[in-house]
Amino acid sequence: MAYVAVKGGEAAIAAAHSWLAEERRGDPAMPAVSVDQIAQQLGRAVDRVMAEGSLYDPQLAALAIKQAQGDLIEAAFLLRAYRTTLPRLIDAEPVATEAMQPRRRISAIFKDMPGGQRLGPTTDYTHRLLDFDLRDTPAAAPQAAAAPAKMPRVTDMLGAESLIEPDAYADTAPGDLTMEPLAFPAGRDLRLQALARGDEGFMLALGYSTQRGYGNAHPFVGELRVGEVAVAITPPELGFAIEIGDITVTECQMVNQFGGSKISPPQFTRGYGLCFGHADRRAIAMALVDRAMRAPELGEDVKAPAQDQEFVLAHCDNIEATGFVEHLKLPHHVDFQSELETIRAMRRDANAGL
Repeated sequence: MAYVAVKGGEAAIAAAHSWLAEERRGDPAMPAVSVDQIAQQLGRAVDRVMAEGSLYDPQLAALAIKQAQGDLIEAAFLLRAYRTTLPRLIDAEPVATEAMQPRRRISAIFKDMPGGQRLGPTTDYTHRLLDFDLRDTPAAAPQAAAAPAKMPRVTDMLGAESLIEPDAYADTAPGDLTMEPLAFPAGRDLRLQALARGDEGFMLALGYSTQRGYGNAHPFVGELRVGEVAVAITPPELGFAIEIGDITVTECQMVNQFGGSKISPPQFTRGYGLCFGHADRRAIAMALVDRAMRAPELGEDVKAPAQDQEFVLAHCDNIEATGFVEHLKLPHHVDFQSELETIRAMRRDANAGL
């Protein structure tokens, strides 16, 4: 009987997979969507999957989106799982975002700044109305203007007057969240890595909570940049760095009010966000949560969820969350029968007046 049950389960699973493939394809009379179309025309979805999948490869992210029928969390899961099969050949040098040639660069704290504001491709200034023209004729993409040769950081302007805390970097090499399990308390290097691939919706909610009184936040977007940065490696046989390609990233420098402490003068403090692709919302939310988790080092009381690094980091990864939540769909027959017998025994005792 056990053998028959197992075989029956395998047959049901195979049938479910076949049905899923049919649903994924849709009406055979309609042209199938290609991976290239997804990569080229669903850029924001591809960027999110690359970020949460922790792997920069637009084609693989597009393939995962197609396989997952547009379920972006499932697609990120597929990409993360594939990533674990890849060998690590060499570590890249730190990315120099100050050398970015941004196609989008805005600041909420200075109207006029060296290099100027560049709105870039954004929906920030459009009405949220359905564009029915997109059903038939896609709009032509505007030609991007050449970026200025030099765009100094806005926060450097504040730093020149000592109005913002120094942008200090640790002398030690950063940890690697993909190679070692997360432990608490976690350094800022690991916290930023976790946020960079965390669930966008979760971070958005936490960032929003800091602005509603659940945390000591008075934030301003000092600078938001979207553009291409060079990736470089230093092969041991060469001994010097060589560029191997460019990737698109979004960087947010958040400026927060700070009244000072016994050891620090009144000054602005920083929150930071950096992620794959064009992802304003993710980078801003990441910077808000990064600043909130810095509460202990700045002498602030930890009272809100966004300030509690264990709460944030233990729950921000939607791949882990998916595993814990969706495993509830799997058979729990034995566990439930045990609980069922316990409840029945308790009811018998209650009815007997024990």
